[in-house]
Amino acid sequence: MKILIIASWLLIAFSAGSSAQTVNARIQQFNLSKSGLAIEGYDPVAYFTGNKATQGKKEISITYEGVTYYFSTAQNRETFKAAPMKYEPQYGGWCAYAMGAKGEKVEIDPETFKIVNGKLYLFYNKYFNNTLKSWNKDEVQLNANADRNWSKFIH
Repeated sequence: MKILIIASWLLIAFSAGSSAQTVNARIQQFNLSKSGLAIEGYDPVAYFTGNKATQGKKEISITYEGVTYYFSTAQNRETFKAAPMKYEPQYGGWCAYAMGAKGEKVEIDPETFKIVNGKLYLFYNKYFNNTLKSWNKDEVQLNANADRNWSKFIH
């Protein structure tokens, strides 16, 4: 009986450790502020419901697997809670074009985005370089490359 109890505790401890390592690896790969905030505080659900970038509010937030998201409404927060993977940006919130073109993590402009097949893609858009325009020229190939490249960051 003692062995069974000890084995159970070890299994629980190992599972918790593995889960913590997964969350930690995720946090290290995502495009986050020092406080763990994603998308520079923009509401991930609003991209889908309003087809526009909407600043979220600190008081309406949630932390999902170590990543904090702000929402513009409590309803959007509840929508996210029900299906977080549906609303999280692709490639950890890094520029989709840069991930597809070179496999690099590049900052984004949260107001430059595209929803494709129900997924949110964010892009760099500064200094007369809007990477969404480049993405649109070869979206299929860049998307496939970005998926492959991102898998190297998240195992």
